[in-house]
Amino acid sequence: MRRRLISPIPAAFLAVITVCFITLIGPWPTYKSGFKDKRYYKQVLAAIEQHGKLSSHGPDIGRLEAGWGSRPITPPTGTPLAGYGDRKGKPSTGVHDEIFVKALAVSDGKDKAVIVGSDMLIVPENVAELVRDRVSKQTTLTANDILFNASHNHSGPGGFAPGLASKLFNGPYDPNIPEFLAGAFTEAIVEACRALEPAKLTHGSVDAPEHIRNRTRRDGKVDSELSYILVEQQDGDRCFLVSYSAHPTVLGADNMQFTGEYPGFLMRRITEQTGAEAIYLGGAVGSMSPRPPDANEPFNRCRAMGVALADKVLQSVTHSPHFIDKADVASIGIPIRLPPFQLRLSENWRVSKFLLPILGVDADGWIHAVRIGDLALVGTPADFCGEISVKLKSRMKNRLVGLWVLSFNGDYAGYISPDKYYYEKDEQGGYGYERGLMSWMGPDQEAFTVSLIIHMIEALFHQSHGNL
Repeated sequence: MRRRLISPIPAAFLAVITVCFITLIGPWPTYKSGFKDKRYYKQVLAAIEQHGKLSSHGPDIGRLEAGWGSRPITPPTGTPLAGYGDRKGKPSTGVHDEIFVKALAVSDGKDKAVIVGSDMLIVPENVAELVRDRVSKQTTLTANDILFNASHNHSGPGGFAPGLASKLFNGPYDPNIPEFLAGAFTEAIVEACRALEPAKLTHGSVDAPEHIRNRTRRDGKVDSELSYILVEQQDGDRCFLVSYSAHPTVLGADNMQFTGEYPGFLMRRITEQTGAEAIYLGGAVGSMSPRPPDANEPFNRCRAMGVALADKVLQSVTHSPHFIDKADVASIGIPIRLPPFQLRLSENWRVSKFLLPILGVDADGWIHAVRIGDLALVGTPADFCGEISVKLKSRMKNRLVGLWVLSFNGDYAGYISPDKYYYEKDEQGGYGYERGLMSWMGPDQEAFTVSLIIHMIEALFHQSHGNL
C-alpha cells in the first residue's frame, strides 16, 4: 500500500501563518522587572533635568497673573459617547447638559503655565498634538507649558481616535471630531492667555470619603481628598479649580445623552452660588469609584453628588481664605518612552508588541508637572491609581509641597496600578480588568511613574532627592 504524503505547499503555508500569527498577535514571553538601567528611563530623566532649567526661580518673582477661558465641546447629536464598551458605538440621542473645555493660565511675570480641564473621557494624543501646534502659532506657549486633563466623563464625545481599542470603547472614528475638539481647546487656551490680569489665589482641600470607594479592593485605600484653588483677579472676577478622584460613572452605559456627569453639576453649583468660573480636573481615578447620595433617578444622583462636593469646597473656602499675590510658576511637560508594552495572556505570556498599531495604542506618553507657589500639579497619561496617589501625597506631606495627582494628560497608556498587586490573581484565576486587560506597562509601572514624578518635583522646587 502506498503511503499518502502531506503536500509540502499546505505545510509551508501553515508554517507561514503560524509565524505571522505569533509575530503579530503572540504569545510572547513576559518580562519581569527592571527599568533604571534602560535607555528610555535615562533619556526621560535627562529631559526632566533639561526642562527644569527653563523656568526662572528666585526671590524676584513678579506679581501673580491669571486668566481663564471656556468653550463648549458638545458635538452633534448622533456622535457616539465615550467610555462604555456596552454601548457598542451606538449614536447618542441628545444633550442633557452642555459640556466644556476650560483653561486656567497663570504667570509669575516670567514663566507661564496653562491647566486645561475637559468634560471628556480622556484627552487623546491626536487632539493634544493638534492643540499644542495651533496654540504655539497664536501665543508664546510651547508644549512645555500646557497640562491637559479630562474629568474621565463616560458621557462625553466619542469617535475621537482611530484604532480597534478606541472603536470598542468610544465608537467609530470620525475625523471631524478631533478637529472640532482641537479648535475648542485652542480657543479656550488662547482666551485664557489673553485674559491674564494681576490676581491672587488661595488653595486647600477637604476630605470627602463618603463619596468615593475602592472598586478593586474592599480594604484598599482611597484618595478622598477634594482639592481646590481659588483665583481672584484684581477686578473681582474669580475662578475655582477643583479636583477629585472618583470615576464619573454614576450614570451607566444605558445613558445615551451628553452630560458633564457629577463634575458638570459640581461646576454649575459653584457658578450658581458664587458667580465664579469653575474648572474640574480628574484626579487619580484608577480603582476609584463614586458613591453618590441616594436619589430616585441616575441624573438626580449625579446632581446630588456634584452639589455635595461643591458645597464642601465653598464651605472650606469661606473658613480661612489666605490669599497670596506672588507665587513662583514653573512647568515641565515632556513626551516619554514607556516600558515595553505588556498585555498579559498569563503570568508567562503576553501579546505581541506589533499588535499595538492594530489596537491604536503606541509606546509613548506625556507627563507634566506645574508648580504654583508651594503647590504641584502632576499630570499622568493614564488612569493613575488612587492608592498610589495616597502614598505619594503622604510622602510629600510637610515637605513644602501640596500635591495634586491627575490623569489623562494628553495621551492614554492604560491603568497604572500598585506594583504589589501585579502578579495577584482574582477569584477567576485572571488579573481582572485594571491589572489585566488595561495594564500595559509591566510590573514596575508604579515605580517607574513615581520616580518620574519625584524627579519632576525636584526640578520644579530645586530640591534634592534626599529631601523628598
